[in-house]
Amino acid sequence: MTDLETRVAPASSALGRASSALRRAAPALLGYAAVRALGLVALVAWSAARDKSAHTLLTARWDSLWYTRVAELGYGYEVRLPNGDIHSNLAFFPLLPWLERGLHAVSPLSYADAGLVVSLLASLAAAWGIFAVADQVYGRRAGVCAALVWAVLPVGIVQSMAYSESLFTALAAWSLYAVLTGRWLTAGTLAALAGLTRPVGLAVVAAVWAAGLASLVRERRTSFVGTGSGGATPGAHAGRRALALLLAPLGAAGYVLWVGRRTGKGVFGYLDVQAGWRNGFDGGYAFARFVADKFTSVPGALAGLALIAGVGLVLWLYVVCVRQGQPLPLLVYAGVVTALALCASSYFGSKPRLLMPAFPLLLPLALALARARPRRSAAVLTAVAVASAVYGAFWLNGSGPP
Repeated sequence: MTDLETRVAPASSALGRASSALRRAAPALLGYAAVRALGLVALVAWSAARDKSAHTLLTARWDSLWYTRVAELGYGYEVRLPNGDIHSNLAFFPLLPWLERGLHAVSPLSYADAGLVVSLLASLAAAWGIFAVADQVYGRRAGVCAALVWAVLPVGIVQSMAYSESLFTALAAWSLYAVLTGRWLTAGTLAALAGLTRPVGLAVVAAVWAAGLASLVRERRTSFVGTGSGGATPGAHAGRRALALLLAPLGAAGYVLWVGRRTGKGVFGYLDVQAGWRNGFDGGYAFARFVADKFTSVPGALAGLALIAGVGLVLWLYVVCVRQGQPLPLLVYAGVVTALALCASSYFGSKPRLLMPAFPLLLPLALALARARPRRSAAVLTAVAVASAVYGAFWLNGSGPP
């Protein structure tokens, strides 16, 4: 074999594996794209009926404006509210603005439209990653159902907005898949990138660390047993695993330390920035008070009961995940995302959006759909997709995701 053939063979093999993986995921990706297209059609129709711009709703409201401003002007912008709160754009992690800036530089797209394109592509990558994780754990049919269940979430329209949820979920899902398949360097690198995307990137870091430590414990036990019986030595990938554990937190730690240096407040600088937005971790006290306050009126009581039921459903799904024996990294990741979402003193209307990356919670539902008759599963998913599309259009034209 010539030198050229030696170099081409691995590239050809990698291309073949990627093509095979894409074919395997095709039903999930096509179904996901169809659900998201339905949601966008519903949004355009609803917005037109209310004389609003669907494009503006997707690219130029709420957090998307802050990301666009970072991409265009960099960090340093802040708004001082009448009550003294300071909203600084340092609260927004940099990976999405970096991608917006890069795509704007090489295309005629505006910063806002670049953010929309990044989000749309990232949502497909996220759906593929969710499929890959579920396929690895439960099989192909469960993988297809998992991607579709994620698509039909009531707040699924956020996946098509110039927000960072889709990008983060894509990085998280593929990092978890890399952990499950023993690709440690890929897992650590993607975890670092997730940490540059959202504060909840800590959940991906925790999952990689938990998997790495569990793997180390297993190897030592195997080595101990093997030593007594002439067995094998620890795994050959220990070096890559150790490097992955070092890489994983670099994204989040690097940005937090940079903010601390920029604000002159050291390691607590980012916490001060978040405090200016009234964000923090209080163990769920503020959220509990918010729910309790709902019971001062009859309509509010109904909303309060709905919130309690929603939280109960999330916690029940996590318990089911544990009982079904999901792999440790999925449980750790979903647990940290859920805890940060429910126990943060952030805008309470944001909590459904903050829970959206916790896709392992959806795997019990996906598994149930995969075990049902295909026609029944298709009917359920179609009905929920229509309801999700209508709700997303209504929601985005109303209060929307703060």
